[in-house]
Amino acid sequence: MSGLVSDTAMVLSAGLGKRMRPLTTSRPKPLVQVAGKALIDHSLDQLASAGIAKALVNVHYLADALEAHLANRTAGPEITVSDERALLLETGGGMAKALPSLPDPFFCLNSDNIWLDGPRDVFAELSSAWDPQRMDALLLVVPHSRAQNYRGSGDFHLDPAGRITRRRSSRIAPFIFTGIQLVSRRLLRDAPEGPFSTNVLWQRAIEEERLYGISHNGLWFEVGEPGAIAPTEARLSHG
Repeated sequence: MSGLVSDTAMVLSAGLGKRMRPLTTSRPKPLVQVAGKALIDHSLDQLASAGIAKALVNVHYLADALEAHLANRTAGPEITVSDERALLLETGGGMAKALPSLPDPFFCLNSDNIWLDGPRDVFAELSSAWDPQRMDALLLVVPHSRAQNYRGSGDFHLDPAGRITRRRSSRIAPFIFTGIQLVSRRLLRDAPEGPFSTNVLWQRAIEEERLYGISHNGLWFEVGEPGAIAPTEARLSHG
């Protein structure tokens, strides 16, 4: 785990994947194929290559299929499952449920992430910038120029110190959240019961000036809809 502040990542994989229909009618979104590989395998393979030993994967929609796929993986990281079959807990609720099995800090990423690293892998970049005295979470964000297939208005601003503020209504923000973050257990203190979004926790951290971000130096791919798959595969084929 050289240079990394954590050996564990949570991979958020429980969502319904509605935007990816009809491909998700019969399979969970993490098992949609892009460039010959399931989306979740892109993320897990990146974790393994970065030296992250453990991954905690939450499951809900078509959970049996996802669990079977994970059981058949032969490469690292070591995978454990957080079962949300009974109730989909959203991003924040999923993290709160899994918290007893997570170290401090831990990486967290969406299972539909595809990215190309810059000079260093993103987990080493996050680790180098991590300061638990100042931060409850450190988000990997990407400028519009490095965000492939993205058509939105952005999510966040960064001040010179890296503190995050949100995009204002009817404005454009320069940075997009990649779905990858480094999280302190402090972020999840006094978490609500049941389903809730990580945005609830981020908002408190913003108000306390403890939500930070760093800019990704490689490429990041938005793969939220079926139409994004072909351009992503074309770009990946060129390295």
